[in-house]
Amino acid sequence: MSLDPETLAQFLDTLDRFVRERLVPHEAQVADADAIPPAVIQEIRDMGLFGLSIPEEFGGLGLTMAEEVQAAFVLGQTSPVFRSLVGTNNGIGSQGIIIDGTPEQKAKYLPKLASGEMIASFALTEPDAGSDAGSLRTSAAKDSDHYVLNGTKRYITNAPHAGLFTVFARTDPSSKNSSGVTAFLVEAGTPGLSLGARDKKMGQKGSHTCDVILENCRVPASTIIGGPARENQGFKTAMKVLDRGRLHISAVCVGAAERLIRDALAYAMERKQFGEPIAEKQLIQAMLADSRAEAYAARCMIEETARRKDAGQNVSTEAACSKMFASEMVGRVADRAVQIHGGAGYMAEYAVERFYRDVRLFRIYEGTTQIQQILIARNMMKAAAQ
Repeated sequence: MSLDPETLAQFLDTLDRFVRERLVPHEAQVADADAIPPAVIQEIRDMGLFGLSIPEEFGGLGLTMAEEVQAAFVLGQTSPVFRSLVGTNNGIGSQGIIIDGTPEQKAKYLPKLASGEMIASFALTEPDAGSDAGSLRTSAAKDSDHYVLNGTKRYITNAPHAGLFTVFARTDPSSKNSSGVTAFLVEAGTPGLSLGARDKKMGQKGSHTCDVILENCRVPASTIIGGPARENQGFKTAMKVLDRGRLHISAVCVGAAERLIRDALAYAMERKQFGEPIAEKQLIQAMLADSRAEAYAARCMIEETARRKDAGQNVSTEAACSKMFASEMVGRVADRAVQIHGGAGYMAEYAVERFYRDVRLFRIYEGTTQIQQILIARNMMKAAAQ
């Protein structure tokens, strides 16, 4: 562990108070305005939340995987947009640099990402390429010691605010799969990089996505993550960070489920029908019990998988299982929470209505449920064939 047990407990307690006292009261305002107030963003910076997983030598907290999921359990107790703001800096936006970046890339970007001075964005998805990475069309044509990038990235989280984009582009035009793809670090303001209009989403208002457009965007070969020698190695870098990202999202799903269960229980104990609280009705109790058991199962899966990852084990299958189960679980919990609230659950004044929409996204990004199923099954068959 990077933190001793007492320090970790103090941090989680402070984080819990911050979530309850500073973030939860702003949830409705953020959803209505589709923006997090700048003062709250500064408080998030001051808490060190942009650098949870970034090594201490670069200004982060350097949490282990087991420690990070504990923090994510807490962050998940409030609107997902707050976690989304810091998520890419801690996950896919920084981990590639941490794992495969050159010393110069680490020194240049990681301190800014850890402090929240710079927001990271992960530009992989395209209009015709999401789960099918082999169909990626964004090109990177070599021109002396530079590359010229052309293409469009879609649904890119935090793109409207990003200072740094990890852009995946095809450097080997003859390749028909992910083997010919390279990861570039492209700063905002680079000529040829522009942004589309902000997307209008079903939920998670306050977390912004948009297209990232590359038109003859010229970048030095030194912007390849790991340097020029790692040309065509971009997806190998991406695969290295997936397990951590999936476990982080899984933990956020558990936090959201626990918040929904708490809200549903409180409502059921107050709301009276037929002369008694509806919490006394066995069918309501069944929904509460099912939700509690599923959230607990997901928490246990995640904690065990995080420990195994920290021990150096290959947890590709377990991380996929965790992401699949936790994201599907929180959807079921949200549906039950709305049902327990009855007509009130369909009204915007109750948080369960917003969470019902917000958590739907968890089953799609960081690999859809169907992609997790395919990965799990293929890993099973591979293990059986050995």
